[in-house]
Amino acid sequence: MPNSFNFDASPFDCLSAAERTLVRAHVDIGYFTEGQTIFDIGDVPAHLCIVIKGVVTQFDAGEAIAALRRDDCFDGRGLVAGVVSSRFVATEEVLVYQLARAAVLELIASNATFGALLFADIGSKLNAMAAQHDQHELQSLTLARVDQAYLRPAHVVDAATDIVSVVRIFQDQRTTNVLVRGLPDGLGIFTTTALERAILDGRALDSLAVGEFATTPLLFVRPSDQLGDAMAMLLKQRIHRLAVIDDDGTVHGVLEALDLFSFLSNHSLLITVRIEQARNLEELAGAAAQITRLITLLQRGGTRIALMTKLVAQLNARLFERAWVMLAPPDLFANSALIVMGSEGRGEQLLKTDQDNGLLLRDGYEPPADLQAICDRFSQALASFGYPECQGGVMLSNPAWRGNQTDFTLQTRDWLFYPDPDGLMNAAIFMDAQVVAGDADLLRQVRGGLLELASGNDVLVARFAAVIENFGRAPGWWSRLVGDGSAQSLDLKKQGIFPIVHGVRSLALLRQVNATSTADRVDALAADGTLSVDLAGQLVESLHFLMGLKLAAGLNEIDADQPLTGLVDARRLSSLERDLLNDTLAVVRRFKALLRTRLRLDAL
Repeated sequence: MPNSFNFDASPFDCLSAAERTLVRAHVDIGYFTEGQTIFDIGDVPAHLCIVIKGVVTQFDAGEAIAALRRDDCFDGRGLVAGVVSSRFVATEEVLVYQLARAAVLELIASNATFGALLFADIGSKLNAMAAQHDQHELQSLTLARVDQAYLRPAHVVDAATDIVSVVRIFQDQRTTNVLVRGLPDGLGIFTTTALERAILDGRALDSLAVGEFATTPLLFVRPSDQLGDAMAMLLKQRIHRLAVIDDDGTVHGVLEALDLFSFLSNHSLLITVRIEQARNLEELAGAAAQITRLITLLQRGGTRIALMTKLVAQLNARLFERAWVMLAPPDLFANSALIVMGSEGRGEQLLKTDQDNGLLLRDGYEPPADLQAICDRFSQALASFGYPECQGGVMLSNPAWRGNQTDFTLQTRDWLFYPDPDGLMNAAIFMDAQVVAGDADLLRQVRGGLLELASGNDVLVARFAAVIENFGRAPGWWSRLVGDGSAQSLDLKKQGIFPIVHGVRSLALLRQVNATSTADRVDALAADGTLSVDLAGQLVESLHFLMGLKLAAGLNEIDADQPLTGLVDARRLSSLERDLLNDTLAVVRRFKALLRTRLRLDAL
């Protein structure tokens, strides 16, 4: 009976002590030579296998669809169904744990999470994984650094400053406290509570020095301290705020108790407040930086991608609108629609990749003479917020992405009727457009014409969809999971995200679905019977899982101060992630097969 069984690997990491004892009592070790078939189609499996050493390749209809390595298990589905439906072959010498079928069935009966992670569909697996993450979310937030929360600006005055002057600061800066320097004990703090004491003192306020009523010593935390420690200090001392000061004495701001608790309960609200209160582009840039920090906290806290995308899309939309309000004259704002496109328009962009935006103008409206300069400043502002310029030039500063309703309507027709690679790409980008500022009716009219154009035109939609057959085609992608480390990077956008997004987008064009997000489009297509409910659910779950892997990889690159590549290092994937990746790519294959049949792509 092996003692080194890895109970930290999925699905065994959810077992109780008694269930782990059951595993130890019913597990053995098996050995297979290179090229040996471990399970074949039609076999009745007596064991669940867990790879200890070597690589096992899974074949379906003669095609290699997965590479299984250390801690990966197979064939749970075959074991539960009573018959194996794929072929599993040892790519090299393989050692496996063999867990008896009776023990596996007992674990499934006693532990629903184990059963879901072992053999259920991708949606059930992700639900089980999310349940394990939920309990860690609040803990991860309290472990965040103090400077990741919202810090209010610190206003510092001399101890000799009179109370009336301090009250003017309260009013002008919309604050309730100032820090006071020049006191015997160092920095102090004067708040509205101390103001009440000064008023009750009876002397003229313009003759009272603020230092006389300041509280010392000043309680503070460092920017690098954990929010949990700051919260404990606030509760222990029964105070409402802490100064945030570096070891060298630099004052970074004031952490209010209300802001801290809001951060822990709904930290996206604080970013919204910062965006709303920003007085210039520089302050908006500070709010934009907080969005990436929010994404990091949410991802590491186990927040689901569906919720993250909604929060980030709302924050980005408000950020762009505020920037446009600051730059565009009122008449331009009223007679235009600022649109975001691509993943931003679908509400599926998390990390700042590039700018995809444009400007629709009302027919008959004459824009200001300096429109180009205004749009240039907007693109530059987004760059300062961390959004790189679009390499394809899809942004406001490019005149090709500005025009009135008639111009855009004619342009979209050309993109579809005279398709070339650039035109098809532009049509796809524009289909995802969403208004973030200005008159939404301008886009609604143009998009309505685009959808009407494709109505009933299967050939046109098939041409539009056909790019999924060639985009990112990489035969034997699974072999990267087997290699020696020289080709371990996976482009999940090409292998899975794009086929789902563009395939759904194509069906939405065919069925005249107005929604822009992939999930909403899938819901509409399931509602009208274009997609089965089962496939619809799996498409959304698969998309979100792939987006989650890509996000985690991007955050690791940011932490390492490396440029965002969009690639995922296969060596960083856990056994559960590899299992789910295999499931998601199987869903992608099913969906592409449906598109070939429904749109008759083979006839093009």
